Amino acid sequence: MLPDDTRRFARLPNGRRVCRLGLATRGNTSLDRSSVEAALEAGVDYLNWCGHADGMREAIRNLGSQRRSVTIAVQLQSRTAPLARRELAAIKRDLATDYIDVVTYYYVEDSAEWAEIIAPGGAAEVLEEERARGTVTTIGLTTHQRPLAAQLAQSGRIDLLMIRYNAAHRGAEEEVFPTTRKLGVSVIAFTCLRWGALLQETPQDPKGFAPPSASQCYRFVLTNRDVDVALMAPDGDRELQDNLSILNDRYELKQAEYASLAAHGQRVRLHAGHFP
Repeated sequence: MLPDDTRRFARLPNGRRVCRLGLATRGNTSLDRSSVEAALEAGVDYLNWCGHADGMREAIRNLGSQRRSVTIAVQLQSRTAPLARRELAAIKRDLATDYIDVVTYYYVEDSAEWAEIIAPGGAAEVLEEERARGTVTTIGLTTHQRPLAAQLAQSGRIDLLMIRYNAAHRGAEEEVFPTTRKLGVSVIAFTCLRWGALLQETPQDPKGFAPPSASQCYRFVLTNRDVDVALMAPDGDRELQDNLSILNDRYELKQAEYASLAAHGQRVRLHAGHFP
């Protein structure tokens, strides 16, 4: 265990301590059950399931007595109470669990969507009822819109933000983190590799520069203590094992390494296509 536990662990609003390196699956990556179980064995205990019939689903369904020690996060697409109730019930059936630790409203990109969610008959009714019963423990929001994220963090209706953050997308440092830090709202970072662009060269790379590995990109994100969990989404066991090396080494980059990767992130932002 590292001398400074805050490098390795974060505490969610529900009091649960989690490893700051989390695991996600998505449609264009693949992990089998044994790989997910290897991540759990290594100490990863925050699993973000994206709704696919994949190895993560099978690993969660077979957690058995480990279930209480693993945080399961999912995204909810529904905006109305009837749809949310059905969707959440289906998620629980798929994962063979009677409760979900973290549920985020999925890709809320404007105020009108949020207004629908919290209106009478909106999805918030269902999640807040479930939280009161203990069948959902943490309610969050997934969005690409940083100003909106900061605004909704102050609403009192969410405990957690799931936002994009990486060496090429650092706007959250000024637009989101001061608010979440003040309020104690947890931050889950996704797209930590900027869709793989951070692993590639750019035309302006200095002579002798080698693009970072995925594990270095995750370390960049984890160096910022305002991030509670950085989600990795490896494609196969080989990528997973490289990422898991973080758990056996240091979580954070040295100052020179951080500066080099930050500069690379700026170059990627210039050449790989603009995203706010």
